[in-house]
Amino acid sequence: MPSLLRFLTVVAVIGGLIYGGIFALANFVNPKPREMTISVPPDKFLKR
Repeated sequence: MPSLLRFLTVVAVIGGLIYGGIFALANFVNPKPREMTISVPPDKFLKR
């Protein structure tokens, strides 16, 4: 049973680190807004 608890503790710590990394990226990194232009070929508008 102690090996199961150790395994679950390791999995919980790794999950916490991943969650913390995602949280930090979501809250502390600001993307630079910029304009985007996408050309759509005219044949995409034709119904078939």
